[in-house]
Amino acid sequence: MSFEKDLSRIAREVDQRLDQLLGDLEAPERLVAAMRHAVLAGGKRLRPFLVIESAGLFGVSPQSAMPVAAAIECLHTYSLIHDDLPAMDDDDLRRGKPTVHVAFDEATAILAGDALQALAFEIIADARSGLAADVQTRLAADLAVASGAGGMVGGQMLDLAFETRMPGAGEIAKMQAMKTGALFRFACVSGVT
Repeated sequence: MSFEKDLSRIAREVDQRLDQLLGDLEAPERLVAAMRHAVLAGGKRLRPFLVIESAGLFGVSPQSAMPVAAAIECLHTYSLIHDDLPAMDDDDLRRGKPTVHVAFDEATAILAGDALQALAFEIIADARSGLAADVQTRLAADLAVASGAGGMVGGQMLDLAFETRMPGAGEIAKMQAMKTGALFRFACVSGVT
């Protein structure tokens, strides 16, 4: 198979899993609608692809890796929702569709992002995931580090700071490693866990 076909196939499988997970939520309808608007809006699903493919390299089945693939997409989407807000990048479109704060409102966008972040950890911690408890703990801790102050969120903070001054090449590399690279690293190693 080709890279593009594999990527497309895994994206469809991840979207099916995300659709199922969101359908199972017992939450306010507007909140779930905003979460769906964001997480099912398309995209390459490169991070979940890396989870599934790296798992396969070590004999871990796609089914076993799917909870982590879905979780990382929820977490990535939460970051996009917040990044699009007027307080940050103030984007009106994402993937050719109105951003969540435009389609709904800012408060709903913030809550949808927060809910997707929480859902990422819920997916990993779910006893039905088929993951051993020690693996769940390690994955949750690693995802928290990759997405937190020393990872994605810290990289976003640097990105915002660079709006008022010209960063050096080293600062740009650090920002990219934190904002984008941390989740990609997690995606590549989490499938092995």
